[in-house]
Amino acid sequence: MARHGGGRGWYGKVTGAAVGVTLLATGASVWTAQAGTADTPSPKASASVASDSKPVEETIAHSSDAGPHGINITIDDGPDPVWTPQVLDVLREYGVKATFCMVGTQAQAHPDLVKKVVAAGHRLCDHSVSHNTTMDKAPESYQSQQILDAESMITKASGGVQPMYYRAPGGAFTPYSRHLAASRGMRPLGWNVDSKDFERPGTDAIVATVERELPGGPTVLFHDAGGDRGQTVAALRRLLPRLKAEGHSFGFPVH
Repeated sequence: MARHGGGRGWYGKVTGAAVGVTLLATGASVWTAQAGTADTPSPKASASVASDSKPVEETIAHSSDAGPHGINITIDDGPDPVWTPQVLDVLREYGVKATFCMVGTQAQAHPDLVKKVVAAGHRLCDHSVSHNTTMDKAPESYQSQQILDAESMITKASGGVQPMYYRAPGGAFTPYSRHLAASRGMRPLGWNVDSKDFERPGTDAIVATVERELPGGPTVLFHDAGGDRGQTVAALRRLLPRLKAEGHSFGFPVH
């Protein structure tokens, strides 16, 4: 999700429009949510080897495995006992699979929902333990704890299914965090379209933002936690059939 203030808590106060560009504390690179501008790989190899020996790229993923007209629906910050089931219902209604970027403590608190996400054929993504949007400024030991502990929490809650991606809170990636995630088999995951649903601007505004920004890339950011997500559910219900009618297909970020 986009940055929400500088605190270490899960949800900070929204201080304005979502930040599109994040200056990494190391000064090594600049990360932006827009397609084609992922930061450069770390000096280490650009592909790491996960525990199952499958190489995973350290570069930030944006593209879709559904082809040139593909769209990746990504859902951040849950699972939430009120809103995640409603999001799952809409996705099931329109036959769409999505990637759920889960906060570790939320997954730990709601393992039944994590299992439902997996059972419905969606993919899991590690979104850190505590959703600290300034973790790019924290020591590597802290980044490691946030990534690895969340991976463990999500995997346990799911019944043994490991996350396939890592999305840094607010896009706060570092070369170290990308390398660590890739070494665990989790492709760093960015986004092209921030629906701005976190700000609750109204269903019409969310729909308009997605339609306006979608030509810039296929990976769309929504949320299923952090407050009332009724506008998100309504926007998805309107967008999914409309995008299908326009010839789009739905897939997953390239892993």
